[in-house]
Amino acid sequence: MKSVPRFATRAFLGIALAMLAGCGKKKEDKGPPPTPEAGYVVLRAETVPLFIELTGRTAAFETSDVRPQVAGLILARTFTEGSVVHAGQTLYKIDPSQYRAALAQAQANLSSAQANAAATKAKADRYKPLADMQAVAKQDYVDARGTADQAAASVSQNRAAVETAKINLGFTNIPAPITGRIGRSLVTTGGLVTVGQTTALTTIQRLDPIFVDIQQSSADLLSLRRSLASGGRAASSAAVRLELADGSEYAASGRVEFAEAVVDPNTGTVTLRARFPNHQGVLLPGMFVRARLSQQTAQNAILAPQTGISRDPKGNATALVVGKDNKAVSRDVKLDRTVGDKWLVASGLAAGDKLIVEGINRIKPGQAIKPVAAGSKPAPRPAANDDRAKS
Repeated sequence: MKSVPRFATRAFLGIALAMLAGCGKKKEDKGPPPTPEAGYVVLRAETVPLFIELTGRTAAFETSDVRPQVAGLILARTFTEGSVVHAGQTLYKIDPSQYRAALAQAQANLSSAQANAAATKAKADRYKPLADMQAVAKQDYVDARGTADQAAASVSQNRAAVETAKINLGFTNIPAPITGRIGRSLVTTGGLVTVGQTTALTTIQRLDPIFVDIQQSSADLLSLRRSLASGGRAASSAAVRLELADGSEYAASGRVEFAEAVVDPNTGTVTLRARFPNHQGVLLPGMFVRARLSQQTAQNAILAPQTGISRDPKGNATALVVGKDNKAVSRDVKLDRTVGDKWLVASGLAAGDKLIVEGINRIKPGQAIKPVAAGSKPAPRPAANDDRAKS
């Protein structure tokens, strides 16, 4: 085996050291890191309705207990349980025999009173000229006149008795007082009913429209009134949307009719009553629902995307905005509530601020940045030169 010349070995080592030295210099010659891009959005003042969610229960628009106004036996029930009945429709029939007899007796008494009144009036009329001629005593005429007046009054009394008997006879047909959906019957044919009984025969409920009683805490109501009184907030429309127990949304919207002026001492809440159309009969009395409504509107409000808000180690909200000379500036921010996917800003940001929402993790306060509109495509990186690629 031939030995390698010494001068060749030295030449090879020199070339290797030169290459290593060249690579080291190229690493040392690497320039400063590129200026990070900061995607921003321009904040603007908006009019924002502030929504709240409250629990509630449905209640019938009208409810009527059907009760008898005369006593007797039920001869027939003339409605189908669970159906819709109309005002004036006959629901039950009570045995009318005794009330027909009472009417006949009242009519007979009226006829007798009318006959007596005619006779006494004729007698008084005959006595009048005789009394004027002093053919009869004046007292006799006065007595005849008084008897005639009593007979006329008796006619009026008996006529009223006839009307009462007719009314009682009419009450033997028990009508529906309102239009609505009728419940089950609590009395059967042949049952005895009395005037003033505690048990209703049945119940009718009007369900279109329907009420929703919404519960709001008295503390929230006080806070709302202070917000409206302080300015910057305006009362909103009374529109309400409903979420049903199965999580679905009720198709129609309703409106708040009124708020009660008293606080329930047991729950500390105030009841708001809203009215909803219920043409399809989806809502039934007693259903649990969630109501979403806006009681106030924030004027000149600032909404900040949630991606632009951070928290410091103490939990305080902070934000980065594009400052002068394109440097990132940190702001302490106070937040009110979430509105959709944004924060409602109470203080710390103003209309016209450029809030950084992209690239926040690569940016520090005071650092120079390259502001671009949020959602823009990132700038392409410069291509590496041939020598760096080879190294």
